[in-house]
Amino acid sequence: MNCAPLSLSVRRSIRNRKHYLQVAFLSLGVIGLTACQAPSNSSPLTRTLMVSGQGEVNIPTTLTQVQLGVEIQNQTAEAVQQQVAQRSQAVVKLLQSRQVEKLETTGIQLNPNYSYKDGEQTIKGYSGTNMVSFRMPTEKVGTLLDDAVKAGATRIDSVSFVASDEAIAAAQQNAIREATAKAKTQVSAALEALGLQQREIVNVQVMGGNQMPPPMPMGMPALAAQNKVPTPVIGGEQEIAAVVTLQVRY
Repeated sequence: MNCAPLSLSVRRSIRNRKHYLQVAFLSLGVIGLTACQAPSNSSPLTRTLMVSGQGEVNIPTTLTQVQLGVEIQNQTAEAVQQQVAQRSQAVVKLLQSRQVEKLETTGIQLNPNYSYKDGEQTIKGYSGTNMVSFRMPTEKVGTLLDDAVKAGATRIDSVSFVASDEAIAAAQQNAIREATAKAKTQVSAALEALGLQQREIVNVQVMGGNQMPPPMPMGMPALAAQNKVPTPVIGGEQEIAAVVTLQVRY
């Protein structure tokens, strides 16, 4: 089949279309190049340094937390319960008369005691306990423990030492100040070594806590009570710590 030659108007239309496409592709290339270039007025990336400092303050403990109570064994549950109640009441009255702080019951139990023979389990009696805890000045605890045994206490499970709430609050403030000073010193040293200058602090985090001495187990001071020698109770120190983290822009 023979094809007729293109007319002049058709050839002009094709050339115009090619020119249009070339202009369009060139425009897209310019747009793409512009999009890949960062704006000339954009700010540099923010550079920060994060450093932590720890402060520790030791303060003397002036209060003692005590856990003591009554433990009784007998043949019947009723007899055990009655004896525990009578002795516990006498102990609680003594503690209240000495105006101890934070007096509360920490546990009451009544359990059967078993014996085993030829694979058989038999109840041979019962045991019951009534435990209380309280807090008072350390210098008065020794005498009180002896008097509590005289009043009917048969168990002294533990004592632990703690500073007063006011002393702990003051120590926490001092620990935070010490931790902040250490963090600032580390920031200055690090930036100076790198030849950089500190600008401003952009974030501050404070974490604090106190480390209490572990409870000290104590046996019943019956011998001391019999010899009329007060039980010695000596407190220690409590550590208050704080961690301050600074984020600094440079």
